[in-house]
Amino acid sequence: MANRTIITQNAPGAIGPYSQAVASGDMLFCSGQIPIDPKTGEFVEGGIAEQTHRVLQNLEAVLVAGGASLESVVKTTVFLADMNDFVAMNEVYSRFFAVNKPARATVQAARLPRDAKVEIECIASLSK
Repeated sequence: MANRTIITQNAPGAIGPYSQAVASGDMLFCSGQIPIDPKTGEFVEGGIAEQTHRVLQNLEAVLVAGGASLESVVKTTVFLADMNDFVAMNEVYSRFFAVNKPARATVQAARLPRDAKVEIECIASLSK
């Protein structure tokens, strides 16, 4: 079965040699999203809460383009520039995953692309 590259204008385009997402079999692998507004190409204003909200909106747009949704996400990885932002990130994250609570890892990264405060990637099932 061939892999299918996912591209949408409703999320920021890849800023390197990678895809927004790749569908393989009944799984969708979404690349990490950072808090760029796809309409302006700029970072959203505000702190960790605003950045997390934009990141999850971007991720949702990629999921939808790939035939999935937030409800079909089985695993996320959250990268934080500062683990002290965990509580504020988690509050916003919990609103997006109120019903479906995927497996998750959260790690502090030394530095994220364009000095973002948060980046989130995920894996979703296409069979849901």
